[in-house]
Amino acid sequence: MMRIPFLRRLSWLLLLAPALAQADPAPLHPALWKVTRDHTTIWLFGTIHMLPPGTPWLDGPIAQAADSADEIATEIDDPDGSGSRAALVAHSALPAGEHLSALIAPDERKALAERFARFGLKPEMIDDRKPWFAAVMLSALPLMHKGFDPKQGVEAGLFTREAARKVPRVGIETPDEQLAILDGLPQASQLSYLKSVITDFDTIDSQIDAMIAAWGKGDAEALARLMIEDDAKDDPVLIDRLITQRNRRFAAWITARLQRPGTVFMAVGAGHLAGPGSVQDDLAKAGIAVERVQ
Repeated sequence: MMRIPFLRRLSWLLLLAPALAQADPAPLHPALWKVTRDHTTIWLFGTIHMLPPGTPWLDGPIAQAADSADEIATEIDDPDGSGSRAALVAHSALPAGEHLSALIAPDERKALAERFARFGLKPEMIDDRKPWFAAVMLSALPLMHKGFDPKQGVEAGLFTREAARKVPRVGIETPDEQLAILDGLPQASQLSYLKSVITDFDTIDSQIDAMIAAWGKGDAEALARLMIEDDAKDDPVLIDRLITQRNRRFAAWITARLQRPGTVFMAVGAGHLAGPGSVQDDLAKAGIAVERVQ
C-alpha cells in the first residue's frame, strides 16, 4: 500500500486537486466550518484543486455560505495561471550542467522511464528539472488521464458561481511562495519525494479514491486517518514545510482577518483541515472557536 505521507504530498497537488463523473452523480457533502467574532464571519472549506467535470459539490449550506460572502480567499489568486507558470520557470530548473538522471539511481531511472512511457512521454523532457518538479508532474499524470481538471476544481467552481456578483478575491499565498516551499526543500528530501512517487505510482488511483470518498462524505476524521497514518516513516522536513507550517500560516491569516468586519468564504486544501495539527487545532490554541456546519 502507498505510504500515507506520500498522500499528504500528493494532496498538496490534488487538494494544489474517485468518484469520477457519472451520468447522474449523487450530490456530495464536504465538510464546512464557521469562525465568527463580532461582525466577522469566516466560512472554512476544504478544497479539491482538480475534479472531474460535473462533480456536484456546490449546493446546500456550501452554496449558501459562498453566496453570503463579500470576499473569497483561496490559497492563491491566479485566474489565468500566469503567476504559476512564471513561478515554475523561476524555481524548477536545475543549475546549468546538472541532470535529474544523474541524481537518481539506475533502477529509479528505469522505473521513471517506464511510468512516463505509459502516457507516451519520455523522462528526457524533465531531465533539466529539479526532483520536486519531477515528483509533482509524475503524480499528476494518472489524475489528468482520468479526467481530473484544474478548470473543474473547487476554486474554479466558486469563481464561476460568484462572478456575476464580482466578489473580491484574495490569495493567502502567491504562486511564487507556494513553489518556493518545494524548491527550498533539501535535495535529499526532494529525491525522497520523487522516489516515493515512483515506488507507489501504481497505488495512486485507489488511495485517491479513498481520499475523495472521505472528502465527499464530509468525513474529516477518515480523511485525517488516510493522510497522517504512517507519518513517522516519512521525511519530517516535507511534512513540516508542506503541511504544518502552512497550517499555521492559514490560521494566522484567519486570526488577522477576524479584526475586520465582513463575511469571507475561505477555501484551502482539505488536507489542511483534518487531523492533528490542522488549521482548526492551531485556531483552538489561539482561543478561537470553530463551529462545524456541515
